[in-house]
Order: sequence, then C-alpha cells, then structure tokens
Amino acid sequence: MITRRLSLALLATSALGLMACSKEDAASGQPAAAAPIDPAQAYDTVSREAKGFTAGAMMSAHTVYVLFDPQCPHCSHLWESSLPLQTKVKFVWAPVAIIGPKSLPQGAALMQAANPVETMTAHEKSLLAGQGGMSASASIPAEVEATIKANTALLDRLGADSVPFIVARHAGSGQVITRAGSMDTAGLSSWLGMQP
Repeated sequence: MITRRLSLALLATSALGLMACSKEDAASGQPAAAAPIDPAQAYDTVSREAKGFTAGAMMSAHTVYVLFDPQCPHCSHLWESSLPLQTKVKFVWAPVAIIGPKSLPQGAALMQAANPVETMTAHEKSLLAGQGGMSASASIPAEVEATIKANTALLDRLGADSVPFIVARHAGSGQVITRAGSMDTAGLSSWLGMQP
C-alpha cells in the first residue's frame, strides 16, 4: 500500500514539475519531537549534528550539507548534478529515512560502504533506472540506525517536509541558505554563489 501511494505521489509530483519527495508522500506519521531550528542557525546546527559521508573536495572551505532519502529519485538527480561541482565543493550527504522500508537499510549500507561515493553513484544509477537501488541488509548496527534516525529528526527540526534538503552558506554573501528539491548543475552552482 505504501509503495502504491508513493508511486502515485511521485507520479503526481513529476507531473507538477516539483523536484522533491515529501514526507506526506510516504505517510511517515511521526511528528517532530524537538524544538524547531531557527533558519539563521541551520548551517551551524547541521554542521554539528548531521552525520553522513563526504564527497568532493575534502579540503574545500565550502561545505554543502544534503539530507537525502536513498529511495528519492529527486535526490538521485541532485547527486548527479553535484558530481561536476565536487572538484570545488565538499558535500556531506546525510541519509534520512522518510519514504519507505528500503530507506533505512540503504542509508545504512551507504554509511558503512568502504567507498561511499562509488557506492552512492551505483545506487543512484540503479534507482534512476527504475531498479530500486542497491540491495541492503535489514540487519543494521544500532549506532548506524540511531544516526539515520537522528538525521531524520534533524530534518524535522529544520522544518523541512521534503528531500533532498540542502543547507549551505552562499559563497559570495556568506548567508545561510536552505532549499528543498533538486536542481541541475548550473542551477546548483548559481544557488551556491559559485563563480562559473
């Protein structure tokens, strides 16, 4: 039933041209328990609390945080859009579990992968090809499950109702910027305030 609702919701989302998967699409049913995060504090809070894997320029002073669900096709598109920017920007991809039963195991597999960037690339290609992404064990270490649940709670505290959810500082102004949804490479670069 969840799969059918998710499929219908994703179809409706695609028809509307939106570029994000919402919690309502997956009928998560869990209200946020903690106090919301002030938007001006979003970057500092996410940099402190979000746990994930790093992709891109490890020594870059420009760090972009992406909260994503491994079952979200819009997150897959954002991953592909981010690849050309990974020579200039450090991305931290923090998995959440809001879409369905595969989200948590796939997020855990990505967090534990020997090469998460390579694993994520293969996973996203599989997801975009309609193959459901990588196979993942339902046996998840408690600390990894707790990390993904904490990332999901962080997404709630940010007031986000869809993924991907991006938190960054604008390269030009230094202002904290947040956005739900995917973009193409040029749009992402421009939104981040990066020089062409």
